[in-house]
Amino acid sequence: MATQQPIAQQARLHARNVGGIDETTVGLESGVTVLAGRNATNRTSLLQAFMAALGGESASLKADAEEGTAELEIGDQTYRRTLERRGDTVVMGGEPFLDEPELAELFAFLLESNPARRAVTTEDDLREIILRPVDTDEIEANIRRLQSEKDQLTDELDRLESLKGRLPKLEQERTDLEGKIEDKRAELAEITDAIEAAESADDTTDDDDGELEEKLTTLRERRAAFDDVRFDRETERESLAALRSEREELEEELEELPDPGSLNRAEVDDEIDRLQRRSQSIDSVVSQLQSIVQFNEEMLEGAHPEIRELLADSDGDDSDVTDQLLADEETVQCWTCGSAVERGEIEDTIDRLRSLQESKLAERDDLESQIKSLRSERREIDQTRSQRERIESRLEDVDAEIDRREERLEDLEERRDELEAEIEELEAEAEALEAAQDADESEDDEEESLLELNRQANELEFSLGRLERDLETTTDEIDEIESALDEEDDLEARLEEVRDELEELRTRIDRIEREAVEAFNEHMDAVLEVLEYENIERIWIERVARTVREGRRTVERTAFDLHIVRSTEGGRTFEDTIDHLSESEREVTGLIFALAGYLVHEVYEVVPFMLLDSLEALDSSRIAKLVDYFEEYTDYLVVALLPEDAAAIGDEHDRITEI
Repeated sequence: MATQQPIAQQARLHARNVGGIDETTVGLESGVTVLAGRNATNRTSLLQAFMAALGGESASLKADAEEGTAELEIGDQTYRRTLERRGDTVVMGGEPFLDEPELAELFAFLLESNPARRAVTTEDDLREIILRPVDTDEIEANIRRLQSEKDQLTDELDRLESLKGRLPKLEQERTDLEGKIEDKRAELAEITDAIEAAESADDTTDDDDGELEEKLTTLRERRAAFDDVRFDRETERESLAALRSEREELEEELEELPDPGSLNRAEVDDEIDRLQRRSQSIDSVVSQLQSIVQFNEEMLEGAHPEIRELLADSDGDDSDVTDQLLADEETVQCWTCGSAVERGEIEDTIDRLRSLQESKLAERDDLESQIKSLRSERREIDQTRSQRERIESRLEDVDAEIDRREERLEDLEERRDELEAEIEELEAEAEALEAAQDADESEDDEEESLLELNRQANELEFSLGRLERDLETTTDEIDEIESALDEEDDLEARLEEVRDELEELRTRIDRIEREAVEAFNEHMDAVLEVLEYENIERIWIERVARTVREGRRTVERTAFDLHIVRSTEGGRTFEDTIDHLSESEREVTGLIFALAGYLVHEVYEVVPFMLLDSLEALDSSRIAKLVDYFEEYTDYLVVALLPEDAAAIGDEHDRITEI
């Protein structure tokens, strides 16, 4: 599976002072390129140069050099990586092919130490390896954000649906109110006309008439003020009821939160600090082990010639350095004690150091998992505290607002009582004046008194004012609903977008897991058939759900279980364990697992190279078949092989024998 973008047919790599390389330039065509040679011929160093130019971080600088370069030309594009020694460290710079090399380092640079390839042998968490390039924390944060938005949109659409049902009733209420207002205005006009007629029919202008008119004017003012106070009092009561209801809800919400005493953030901080110090300590050990392993591997490959010359001089023998230190392929001169030792003994020591390094890396990964869980717990503590503070702050505001409104209500009730008493007194005085005037003037008994007409006018004005306020409120509510309904289509469209985004996020991890398992199982079946392992029926991964703790929560997480099914000579099948796989079988399983990650994450879209080495555990025939199988999935497959293994590779593939 080649990259989707057209790729140049030729590439060229120039390396200087990388690993054990002084300086070299190699060209290669797309397809398979075999780096053929014995150990200590800088094959791994050339692969390091490829990785450096592509963006990897694991290349080493030649021991006797202060700076080095790895330059890769693909078509008309050139990518350059620099290595510079600064004290005890090597700093990498330049502009490589990849800005973010994680995917390639996990699934395309398949050297012996590749974590995906080694995961099977070391029984690492296979799911974690596959999901390592995926920012699951960010996905979960986005899921929470989108879920909150979805809930808000759903609530708003439910509210609009409810409002939509209220609209006909509100429109009817508005029509009814407009009719009532019209009737009240007509009534008020009649009463006003009656008052004006009564006042104009009275031709007298004595003091009693003036005093009565003054009383009636004052009475109208007090009644108007009384109506305002009565309306304000009703409004305050409604507001108080809403505030008290909100206070009850806040108190219930606060009661549901965990007890503050159970949220010991300091303990969580201390544990995170302790685990981080332990992780940093392990990093230091891993770095030292990496340096030791790398130095010894480079010595076996023929790097550091000045050290070899020094050892040769110490023996007092002027013969060729290589002849002295590498008398044959099986024996070398130890660079620590100077004695002749079996190459296999040094390789065994390197393997043990590498095994310790892998053990330390696994321990560090476990610590990082614990730290991640504790950080999640700490976030929950902070969120709970923040929520509690928000609720308590709002409760204080609500209590203060309730106190203020209760005081305001008391003032209004006092004012209402005062106005009520004053109105009663004014009405009594006006009635007395009117009675005296009627006695003097002998008015018709059927004619309503001016005081009664004013009282009716005042009641009508109050009723009319309330109806007009009700009409205003109803009209505003109708306008608000119609305005909100104008946004309904946009809200529904956004809700659909959010649902799609949520579905994509929720299924992304599940999809990656499922596709990784399917890819591994499919390719493992195919490769086992191609490589013809006699008593292995199947090697496959099963997705299983396990209950784990995350902070204070118990959640379900998916795990990858690796199964090995063997068969006996009699045809009976049984399940075996990873420990019983041969070295060849483990290497193939690890490579296919790395290939599954390569395909699931579409690494071929990111980098056109795949690098392979350390295939000596497989026989030549199987190496050739495996190389042919992998060739399909990348533009450039670069494989480092021993001469006898390279001989099994088809002549149609390029070879590089001198580096």
